[in-house]
Amino acid sequence: MGIRDKPTAPASPWQNGYAEQLIGSIRRECVDRVIVLGEAHLRRTLKSYAEYYNRVRTHRFVNKDAPVSRPVQRTGVICSRAILGGLHHQYVRV
Repeated sequence: MGIRDKPTAPASPWQNGYAEQLIGSIRRECVDRVIVLGEAHLRRTLKSYAEYYNRVRTHRFVNKDAPVSRPVQRTGVICSRAILGGLHHQYVRV
């Protein structure tokens, strides 16, 4: 495929801004707010956060939509769904 690694210099976070931004989001919005009880718990928490990050959370760089776009629901009652034990919420019409 022609894909090759391009290592960054040690202690140079500005050389990989995308990774640094993602790691910062994971820390600020997830890991810093959860008491992790072991590796299995951390894996479940990160899996749930990844689902939230890709399907629910809006992103400024994709026109304030989630990376996995969803249709706009114009009618129905708005309900809340807790994510990560209520740390985040998703609001949908049903």
